[in-house]
Amino acid sequence: MASLLKVDALTGVTTAGSISVTGEGNSTTTNLQQGLAKALCYANADTSRRDSLNIASGTDNGVGDYTYSYTNNMGNSNFTCVVSTNYASLVTWDSSEHSTASFNIRSFTRADSLTASDNPQATTIHGDLA
Repeated sequence: MASLLKVDALTGVTTAGSISVTGEGNSTTTNLQQGLAKALCYANADTSRRDSLNIASGTDNGVGDYTYSYTNNMGNSNFTCVVSTNYASLVTWDSSEHSTASFNIRSFTRADSLTASDNPQATTIHGDLA
């Protein structure tokens, strides 16, 4: 029989901010908070956002160079960033230019020896919030 659970908040019993979920196969557990994306950004080439989560603002630093600031900062700079763009382009996470408050990505055109170019980008951030 299927059930429906409606709640406004989930809190762990042992630690309020930690909820374990039984994984596939029923033999391991996963921490729910660790598996959630902490930020996402789907932006046009001019950093105007089509959709976002936990992104306060975007800055166009020049051709193909974008910085996004968080609404709620990350707990440390050891987070991961997954980026993507359209077929004819390449977008990378600039790991040398990130902090607990922001991250930087760079965009290139693949067809002409990776010249910096303005392209739409999609980004997902995983890590610990402050």
